[in-house]
Amino acid sequence: MGSENKLSKLSPGLRKLIVEGAGAGISAEGTLSSYVKKNASPVSAFAERTLNHCNGGATLQSALWLKDHLNNGGRLVVTIAGALSSFQIGVMLSELIRQDKVHLVSATAANHEESYYRYVAHSHYAYIPRYTELTPEQEAELRDANLCRITDTFLPEEESVRVMEPLLLKMWQDAQRKGERHFPHEYFRRLFAEGLIKPDKGANPEDCWAYAAYKKDIPIVIPGFEDSTMGNIFASYTYGGKHRKDKSVVLDQRIMKTGIEYFTWMYDWYMKESKDAPIAFLQLGGGIAADFPICVVPSLKEDLGVGRVRDWAGFIEIGSSPMSYGSYSGAGGKEKITWKKLSTESYYQIIQSDVTVAFPWIAAILLDL
Repeated sequence: MGSENKLSKLSPGLRKLIVEGAGAGISAEGTLSSYVKKNASPVSAFAERTLNHCNGGATLQSALWLKDHLNNGGRLVVTIAGALSSFQIGVMLSELIRQDKVHLVSATAANHEESYYRYVAHSHYAYIPRYTELTPEQEAELRDANLCRITDTFLPEEESVRVMEPLLLKMWQDAQRKGERHFPHEYFRRLFAEGLIKPDKGANPEDCWAYAAYKKDIPIVIPGFEDSTMGNIFASYTYGGKHRKDKSVVLDQRIMKTGIEYFTWMYDWYMKESKDAPIAFLQLGGGIAADFPICVVPSLKEDLGVGRVRDWAGFIEIGSSPMSYGSYSGAGGKEKITWKKLSTESYYQIIQSDVTVAFPWIAAILLDL
């Protein structure tokens, strides 16, 4: 019995999910190498011939959908979790920003500041590829040497955090004196605008996604600023309690705009930007960087009672969180329909993978490489 006869026995809903014939991928004559070498976009060509199934297939399908979405005038929000900036995601993200393929970035405060740290201290970073073999005693040895480990990467605190702290402190003091309030990323952007920091001798400034966003003037959202090194430092300067010995500088917490203000700012941004263009959502990892902005759509509908609000046009997540125990980061696209974030027409795809593995493929395809 041929496949056509077999498929005819299926319900229409099930049948439309099946791709007949060769299935995923493309067919081409000759060897893989010859096909790739003669193609004008060799990385994309390699992806199209090899990323055919499972998470590789999901990665390719997502990239091709995003490419079509952007080519048709759609917009894209990218969210960044984990320590991806320390892991040099800026090499890819900054190029996407420069080519007008990203229209808003939502990042954890740690990722935001770590983009700057790479800018000012790149040559001071060190790596330990076999980090899983470390003993607790070796970790303590690293601690005593002031080597702060993030998976396989050591963040050089003295050459980054402590270089930027006095520059930001002066801005905070100036804001307090003038009665001003700014978002966290606005204080940071002044480091570029006023020439207060220079790229490290070993750094390529074009690899800093925060610098690319500053030059393009695309918006950045940083929910939960206090959950970062510089956020902790700012909090310490606002504390005047009994556990603070040096009270020569005590800042007013109100000089820093809050996550609530980021959220309400996004109401206006989303309604304006989605008026004439659908907006897609690319989530790199889980956590607050993604959970925060995606909720703007249902809040506009349910909390503000706005009559007509576009759903997110597409939702693509790269992550390894399992879909269990109420894990928001692991929730699939279908679950988001029930929360009025996506519609039944929205594209959705979950790529169960490491962002550092899957995102380079997506970036390459969007960049026509």
